[in-house]
Amino acid sequence: MDDTLVERFLEDGFVRMEGAFPPRVAEDCARLLWRETGYDPEDPGTWKEPVVRVGGMAQGPFAAAANTPALHEAFDLLVGAGRWEPRYSLGTFPLRFPHERDPGDTGWHIEGSYLPEGEQWYFTNLRSRDRALLMLFLFSEVTEEDAPTRIRVGSHLDVPALLEPYGEAGVSGLEIAPRLVEATAHRPLAHATGRPGDVYLCHPFLVHAAQPHRGSRPRFMAQPPLHPAAPCELERADGDYSAVEAAIRRGLTAGPR
Repeated sequence: MDDTLVERFLEDGFVRMEGAFPPRVAEDCARLLWRETGYDPEDPGTWKEPVVRVGGMAQGPFAAAANTPALHEAFDLLVGAGRWEPRYSLGTFPLRFPHERDPGDTGWHIEGSYLPEGEQWYFTNLRSRDRALLMLFLFSEVTEEDAPTRIRVGSHLDVPALLEPYGEAGVSGLEIAPRLVEATAHRPLAHATGRPGDVYLCHPFLVHAAQPHRGSRPRFMAQPPLHPAAPCELERADGDYSAVEAAIRRGLTAGPR
């Protein structure tokens, strides 16, 4: 990571870190994930569902993938030194398999991060409570044929003005989704492609979506949050804003385009 990549993060809402963790670690993780699916890697006839969600994976390779020096340096640059919590697992893995059936989860959205009492859908607010980054960890090779995550480039700058009226309480992803789709429709499209060991570090307000898998190779990815150690602050007396905070402030100034 350097100043050029930080500026790209501010403009685009994400950066791709090639080889953020070793391919050997990715292979070890993929082997453990295959075991959880119950599918045979060599027999596509056993791949019964378009998406298999696997969670609770906290074995050593997953902790190793999330804690490389390169990633820690990037977290410091984007979120701020001392402002993020280390991860030792990678949350839920949406493992996508080639399939004719639509997976039913391909709508444009931002990730919610907290669940208010009595609510069924996760919420987010202007200060991105409980989420410092969205991260995409690749454990298989992902080309444009392998159902890569779709990204609306720069969409993170359209979202702050949409969230601001909801205040600290925030809004559910279900409620805000139609406005997100409309406000970011003009943004160019990118795909989260790459090789095992690559990681996309994304602003928490980046609008993105899954897509049906019409290729031939399963796509293994994790999409955990990086949790903050302290709340996001949009008015700092010392002006020491993280890249995540600076992008939110920039979005509030510009408003949806």
